[in-house]
Amino acid sequence: MNPAAGTALAVLLSLVSAAGYALAAVAQSRLAAASPAAPDGRGALRALLARGQWWWAVGLNAAGALAHVAALHYGPLTLVQPLGALTLVAALPLGAYCARRRVTRTEWRGALWTLGGLVGLVAVTGPTTPGEALSLRESLVVAAATALLIAALASGRLQGRERRGNDGPAARGLGHATASGIASGVASALTQTLTAALSLDLPGTEPTWWQTALLAVLISGFASGGLLLSQAAYRGGLAAPLAVVNLSNPAAAAVIGVALLGETFRAGAWGWLVAAGASLVAARGVVLLTKGGTPEPTVVAVAVPAPAPAATATATATATAIQAEARPMPIPRLPDLTAPETEPTPAPVGG
Repeated sequence: MNPAAGTALAVLLSLVSAAGYALAAVAQSRLAAASPAAPDGRGALRALLARGQWWWAVGLNAAGALAHVAALHYGPLTLVQPLGALTLVAALPLGAYCARRRVTRTEWRGALWTLGGLVGLVAVTGPTTPGEALSLRESLVVAAATALLIAALASGRLQGRERRGNDGPAARGLGHATASGIASGVASALTQTLTAALSLDLPGTEPTWWQTALLAVLISGFASGGLLLSQAAYRGGLAAPLAVVNLSNPAAAAVIGVALLGETFRAGAWGWLVAAGASLVAARGVVLLTKGGTPEPTVVAVAVPAPAPAATATATATATAIQAEARPMPIPRLPDLTAPETEPTPAPVGG
C-alpha cells in the first residue's frame, strides 16, 4: 500500500474510532448522572458492573480502540492522535439530542475551530514510518513515569490544598480527565510497541514471550484505567472532562512520538510554527465547546393579579383597626392628692 492510501485509511479509521468513543462518552456521562454519587466512591464500580448500559459503553470503547489500533498500523502517532479530538465534535450533537436540547451557536463555533485546528495539524504531519515503536526499556520507563503521574492526578496531589476543598467534583473531575487522557495516549504508544514486537520489528534485541506478555498487561492496565478514570470524570459533566481528555491524550502521545520515536512535522521550523498555531486554534475550539453548553440564567416574570375593590376596602379597614389598636392609650391625669397646706395657728398669749 502506497503512503497516500495508508494515510487516507488511517484518517478513516480514526474517524470511526472517534465516533465509537463519542457514543461511549455520552453513555458514560448519562450513567454518571443517573448513578447516586457516593462521597467516598465506594461501591460505584460494583454498581456500574451490574448495569447493562455500562457494558454497552465498554463495548463502544472497545470498538473505538480497535479502530484506533488499526489506524496506528497505517498512520503515524502524530497523525492519528490529534484526530481523536473529533470525539468531542461527534459527542456534541449526540449529547444535545440525549439532553433534548439544541446545539447552541457557541458550540457550533467551537466545533468549527476544533476542525480547523485538526486540519492544520494533519496538513503538517511528517511522513514518519508507521512501524517505528518504543524499545522495551523505553516502554518500561514511560509506563513507570506515567503510572506515578496518573496516581498524583487521580489523588488530587497536583491541585492546591486550598482548591481541593472548595472546587468539589469539578476540580477532581478535571484531574481524573487529565489522567484518563494521559493513560490512553501512553496505551496507544505501547500498542505500537506490542505490534512491532509481534511482527519481530521491535528495536533492540528480539523480545521473549514474557516481555510481550508484560507489554500486553501494561496496555490492558492503562486502557482500563483510562476508562474508569473517564467514568469518574464525567460525574462533573460531559463537556469539560471530555475536552480535557481530548487535549491531554494527543499531548501525551505527541511528547512520546517527538521525544522518543523521532516523529516530526513537515517544512522544518515553519511546520512547527504551523503546528503550534493549529494547536492554539484547536484549543480555542475546545474552550468554546466547553462553555457553549452552559445555560444562561433566565428571568421568569410572574404576573401578580390585582386585588378586587372589595378586598382592597376590607384590607384597608383591617389595617386601620390594627393601627388604632396599636396606638398607645392616653394616660388619664389624676387629681393632686397632696394635702393642702394650712397656716400655723398662733399660740395664745398669756395675760
